[in-house]
Amino acid sequence: MAGGVKKKRRIFKRKFTKLMQKKLVMLFIGIVLAFAVLVGRITYINASNGEKYSKLVLDQQQYGSRAIPFKRGDIVDRNGTKLATSTRVYNVILDVRMMMSDEKYVQPTIDVLEELFELKEEEIRALAEENPSSRYSVLLKGIDYDKAKEFEKIDNDDENYPNVNGIWLEEDYVRTYPYDSLASDVIGFTVDGNVGSNGIEDYYNSVLNGTDGRVYGYQDEDAAFERTVKEPENGNTVVSTIDLQVQSIVEKHILKFNEKHRNSSWTGEGSKNTAVIVMNPQNGEILAEASYPNYDLNHPRDLSAYYSEETLKEMADEQKLDALYSLWNNFCVSETFEPGSTIKPFTVAAGLDLGKLSGEESYTCNGFVQTEEWKIKCNNESGHGVQTLKEAVENSCNVALMDIGAELGVKDMVRYQKVFGFGEYCGIDLPGEMAGLLYSEEDMDEVALITNAFGQNFTVSMTQLAASFCSLINGGNYYEPHVVKQLQDENGNVTENKNPVLIKRTVSKETSDILKDYMLGVVKEGTGSAAAVKGYDVGGKTGTAEKLPRDEKKHLLSFIGYAPQDNPQVVVYAVVDEVNSEVPTDGKLAPGLAADIMKEIFPYLGVPKSASDKEE
Repeated sequence: MAGGVKKKRRIFKRKFTKLMQKKLVMLFIGIVLAFAVLVGRITYINASNGEKYSKLVLDQQQYGSRAIPFKRGDIVDRNGTKLATSTRVYNVILDVRMMMSDEKYVQPTIDVLEELFELKEEEIRALAEENPSSRYSVLLKGIDYDKAKEFEKIDNDDENYPNVNGIWLEEDYVRTYPYDSLASDVIGFTVDGNVGSNGIEDYYNSVLNGTDGRVYGYQDEDAAFERTVKEPENGNTVVSTIDLQVQSIVEKHILKFNEKHRNSSWTGEGSKNTAVIVMNPQNGEILAEASYPNYDLNHPRDLSAYYSEETLKEMADEQKLDALYSLWNNFCVSETFEPGSTIKPFTVAAGLDLGKLSGEESYTCNGFVQTEEWKIKCNNESGHGVQTLKEAVENSCNVALMDIGAELGVKDMVRYQKVFGFGEYCGIDLPGEMAGLLYSEEDMDEVALITNAFGQNFTVSMTQLAASFCSLINGGNYYEPHVVKQLQDENGNVTENKNPVLIKRTVSKETSDILKDYMLGVVKEGTGSAAAVKGYDVGGKTGTAEKLPRDEKKHLLSFIGYAPQDNPQVVVYAVVDEVNSEVPTDGKLAPGLAADIMKEIFPYLGVPKSASDKEE
């Protein structure tokens, strides 16, 4: 066996001939030569263009991935007018390494930065000294298109500016508001570029925002940007229900009202808050929403309109923040208050709908109701005398409403407050909504019951009351209030319609018709006469709420009205909180403000005039 192995080995040795050995040696030599040629080529490239290729490698590392900002979507009014938009601007970028790559580039480049962009030479040189290898230094943000065009001319002028090297412009966007403070509560503003704060900017932030693109590549020695680009996806446009003209009219009269009362013998602002909502009662769309004081959306942190320079210097940071939060607060959505007599139509509607009232009732008002502990006064302390149900609403008789509240009882009072949406979120598409405070059935005693009947001892928001009032006059249909009607892509294609949402039925059509008749009487013959608008049948209800603590005698005045009578198309709700007046309970102030607004918006919106006016 061993001999056989040796034989095989001898045979193998004979097969591996000398010729084969020579070929193997030649192959090895060939491989060595190939490597030698490759090394030589690399050495030649490095010697002749090493700096160029090293630069490309470094450039690829520096510019391998850079974000391209998306354009945040516009916010427009119902007719397409831009209320918020993102304007293209440019950032000035310096490639320090490129500028420093040759001494001949340094001064010409600095001169352009200094002359065109007003940057200081010492600061640029300090940056170059600290970061000589920087390929991306942001020197200036937000230059406009005109300035960018000036630089483009210089960049392309190799004859006059042959040695300007390392400057380039990066596209960016800045949020702007063409109408400054108009609709500030509804629109809101952005912080940190594309983060919405308040209003539609906040609530629809993800819709308005898009997705950044990216650029991959490098910058060559001639400042040409060789790149591969993934384009950004821009944000969607939000079409609001706001009507620019109606909003402008509302804000004009709110400001006029406050200026009138600020210029009286009293000092300070015209009121603590003045707010108005204009709403379409047939679908829940809000046509205008405003409160005073408001703020400039382009400068949301500027308090100079309301505080002197000296006062601002004396204010601590915490005080300034409190002042800003108060200014940014949307009174119509985020504040709750005792509604006062504007709640009386709801109390009467509950009684009629339940069959506990027929409309044939009469009440005797002596000016107050005495409970075991409290003497609760009527708005007419001398008493209204005998009042029909209609007259009780027209004259806003507290005594009659307390009798009605007692007739309703605790269980039905609590139930109908919830039917009307009080104490609950109404779902408006704005941030910061407050629900208000109600008594539970277990906690409501006799005093709470009868005072709730005329609008004291529980709280609502303006949006809550306006939305529910719409159902009271449109036949009982409660629509979700909303400030956005449509979403569009950047090309104007509709991506989503925000159709009216019918939430529930609150009262019957018969009850609605009776209440409209009563409220028409409020304006024609009762406490709301100051809200009358010539040529139009206006119905509505006034309110004067005594604020807590009662002994401070501070009041919130209000009026909510509508037109036309037969088929209401517009609701106007005006609230004046702590008016700066010698008569802080003047019942004509809120309806007067509403009337000034209605006189202008009714013709614009095409609200039909009264039948008698048409005949004339």
